[in-house]
Amino acid sequence: MGFPALVAVGTFGLSYLLTRQFLAPSSLLFILDHPNQRSLHHQPTPRGGGIAIATGIFFGWTAIALAYAQYTYLPWLALGAFIIALVSFFDDRFEVRPIFRLAVHLIVALLLAYHGFVLSALDLPGLYWPLPSTLGIAFSCLFLVWWVNLYNFMDGMDGFAAGMAVIGFSCFGVLGLLADHENFAMLSFVVAAAACGFLAFNFPPARIFMGDVGSALLGLLAAALSLWAAREDIFPLWVGILVFSPFIVDATVTVLRRAAAGERVWEAHKSHFYQRLVQLGWGHRRTVLWVYVLMLACALSAIIACTATPAVQWSILGMWIACYSALIRVVVWLEKGGG
Repeated sequence: MGFPALVAVGTFGLSYLLTRQFLAPSSLLFILDHPNQRSLHHQPTPRGGGIAIATGIFFGWTAIALAYAQYTYLPWLALGAFIIALVSFFDDRFEVRPIFRLAVHLIVALLLAYHGFVLSALDLPGLYWPLPSTLGIAFSCLFLVWWVNLYNFMDGMDGFAAGMAVIGFSCFGVLGLLADHENFAMLSFVVAAAACGFLAFNFPPARIFMGDVGSALLGLLAAALSLWAAREDIFPLWVGILVFSPFIVDATVTVLRRAAAGERVWEAHKSHFYQRLVQLGWGHRRTVLWVYVLMLACALSAIIACTATPAVQWSILGMWIACYSALIRVVVWLEKGGG
């Protein structure tokens, strides 16, 4: 077993053991999640699992950095991740005001943008348009902030956010290997391994949740690694978006729909498509297993797209636009009594 594999196994083991530790009320970091109007669970449940995920990631990244010492962007990404995890921990523990939390997210986004996590060009199949630096920075900051909050919005069902992390970051790892960027691949696999250690206790019926520490951190890393990949020509940004599109489409469409209806989009709710399926009687396990199929299909499509011609890439994008349009209509149809 090579060193990268040992690091991944160690990351998984550390995350697994810490998650199990945080299940105990005697743990110093034991935090209870009490059901609210957004919740799909009905009993108070521990939510310290994100600390285990974060610890596993920092352990794995530190081991890789010490062994290879070839990372220009990693120290700044690790610093930004630490800040996001820290403010999220205080939010889980004491409830931080949304405006302060958003300000921290923006500061971290600016920090990362300043140190290279910036989209320099709009790269679509067969098309390439360089972006003015100001526009690239503005887009990248919005992309990072939206992703931090998007992942938090989508962390509302057993096994959902962790499953997306395992599949999504594993796909990033494969794409990194295919592009001969082993360092990027190792960092991605570490994130997947940390999420997998937590998922062992979060798969429905969940015994523990990741809380904002886990969801905000994973959101930041999904966005930052996508920008990193685009900057280093590992894969274009649209491929990273495709990999995580099950989260992006649900969260974005739901927010736009609520905004159009005049609702306060920042308030807790249960109108995401995955929440609506659970409330229709599908339950956590059935819903999350079907969404795993969707996630795996997106990941496979992204891998195929990276070596395909522009015509095939546009066909893949068109197929997924049609697919998501159909899935949205199916959920609405089910709510109206169909099937």
